[in-house]
Amino acid sequence: MQIEETAIACKSPPLTIRDLTVAYHRKPVIWDIDLSIPEGKLVSIVGPNGAGKSTLIKACLDLIPRTSGEINIYGQSYKKMRNRVGYVPQRETVDWDFPVSALDVVAMGTYGKLGWFRRVSKRSKALSMEALERVGLADYAHRQISQLSGGQQQRTFLARALVQDADIYFMDEPFAAVDAATERAIVELLKELQKRGKTVLVVHHDLATVPQYFDWTVLLNMRVVAAGPTDEVFTQENLRRTYGGKLTLLTQAANEVVQSR
Repeated sequence: MQIEETAIACKSPPLTIRDLTVAYHRKPVIWDIDLSIPEGKLVSIVGPNGAGKSTLIKACLDLIPRTSGEINIYGQSYKKMRNRVGYVPQRETVDWDFPVSALDVVAMGTYGKLGWFRRVSKRSKALSMEALERVGLADYAHRQISQLSGGQQQRTFLARALVQDADIYFMDEPFAAVDAATERAIVELLKELQKRGKTVLVVHHDLATVPQYFDWTVLLNMRVVAAGPTDEVFTQENLRRTYGGKLTLLTQAANEVVQSR
């Protein structure tokens, strides 16, 4: 049985979603989602506020119940494949007052599953320190996470993603409210993960940088409006279908990027 599951995982896409519907208090938030993500892509999930972007990611990670549908990671359920999955949550959803250091948080990425109460081995500590150094936070390793700036906190979770050494990553708004240096660090990390053959899905808001950062895009507004290579689906027409009248509220820079495609 294990050999059969391994064979399925080898030939299956990193993420496949069929007929997914999620509802809060019987009100659908996303519905009839069908999606297949190829391996080794940097994927932006784009849409207006309330479109269900974070809900989609949380459903993939079994963090919220689904009303219907099937989600497979490399052909298997998340439960069976969770050791191949990395997750960077929204910064505001994390309890930053918990008494742990940046090093402790990063070391959690070396565990088979998340947990606060695990002793850090020498190997885990070494890997975690290396990851912190790569995101420019080695000097802050022993600082409590509540004492870090917003950008430093985000880098800490990115370092944790590095040591997880997952095959597919879900990142929920990693660029939100970060400084320019942190944004550059995130982009470099995404490119590095892609070079290593990883698949990364990112909830993203800045339309102006979508073509620059991502080679695959999912346009979402409760349903999938379009999904595919960025240079094919990131069009003015698809953005109008996704955002409706709200498209006129986008920045001039974003409009110029879209219109030039």
